[in-house]
Amino acid sequence: MPKKDRMSGNEAVAYAIKQINPDVMPAFPITPSTEIPQMVSNYIANGEVDTEFIPVESEHSSMSAAIGAEAAGARTLTATSSAGLALMWEELLLAASNRMPLALALVNRTLSGPININCDHTDSMGARDTGWIQIYAENNQEVYDNFIQAYPIAEHKDVHLPIMICQDGFITSHAVENIELMDDDVVKNFVGEYEPEEFLLNPGKPMSVGPYAISAYAMEARKNQEIALENAADVIINVGKKYEKISGRKYGFFEEYRTKDADYIMLIMGSAAGTAKQAVDELREQGKKVGVLKLRVFRPFPAKEIAAALSRCKAVAIMDRCESYNGNGGPLGSEVTAALYRNKVMIDAVNYIYGLAGRDFTVENVFDIFAELDDAVTSGVQVEQYQYIGLRK
Repeated sequence: MPKKDRMSGNEAVAYAIKQINPDVMPAFPITPSTEIPQMVSNYIANGEVDTEFIPVESEHSSMSAAIGAEAAGARTLTATSSAGLALMWEELLLAASNRMPLALALVNRTLSGPININCDHTDSMGARDTGWIQIYAENNQEVYDNFIQAYPIAEHKDVHLPIMICQDGFITSHAVENIELMDDDVVKNFVGEYEPEEFLLNPGKPMSVGPYAISAYAMEARKNQEIALENAADVIINVGKKYEKISGRKYGFFEEYRTKDADYIMLIMGSAAGTAKQAVDELREQGKKVGVLKLRVFRPFPAKEIAAALSRCKAVAIMDRCESYNGNGGPLGSEVTAALYRNKVMIDAVNYIYGLAGRDFTVENVFDIFAELDDAVTSGVQVEQYQYIGLRK
């Protein structure tokens, strides 16, 4: 029987880990993800799980140990943030290319400089092309639900790729919200046991992991990795449908909030979607046809589905909590506009950079963005196609 509780996002992830009871967790502390390994360590010390916790000297070592444990046949995870993910960079690529379906609880925090410990998506977006599946959460309930779905997605025989479950640092990781938890046995049955076909400790069946690949083979390996990421799209949808049956909560590539008849849509990821939804509700009361498309899955990128969801509107605001330093926009701005163009959806699209290093993003900001889109469409006002929101004057 599901039970209601109050938890922070970090507590929710740790509780999901307890229910899954993975085999191995190497981890190194870094704000704001430190609580996750701390709480899991407490569960282990109290005898509530039999996970093997490995204290390491750095995040690079953490991911190295995770790859080794996963290669040996153990269900493995770790957690980190910001510079910790950056220090794992080499190992992130190895985990994906070696097809290790391990899980990473990422608590999003900006990367320096200047030094700052607050939220934006600099860390995960910096790792967007490492070959990992990436799933984002708006609130603590979604953090919990996403992590429970992580292993059935990553370990699927047609996927076998690592998965990154992302939440916004401090905004969800440390804020306490109402949450519904499922029974331990329900979660355990849903996730199941990890039964790899190939692993290093399989006696009588020797294998190598991460061998040197000459030019005649390396490109094919990359293509197979890309195929696996494409396969993950269907698996994510199917796992979401199965999860809905046991939880009553629906998950797909994205959530469409009041978009059916919307003239203007804001496409956004993470906790700021809640702010956008509140603004949409208030504008709807004023007769404005606006909506929110909250992107949940960034890798694999659901280009066709996003284009179809936006095809009915007149203009879209694409919201990036990260700067690409390409002089043209953020990661979402680049990928969404490419998706629209390739699928021949010709609508106005404006890329906004917001919330960097924890800068507030308000309902009033959303009002102003929708008003600017309306001016562009109805009055022909020229709008700057790539702009920052909330800069000090």
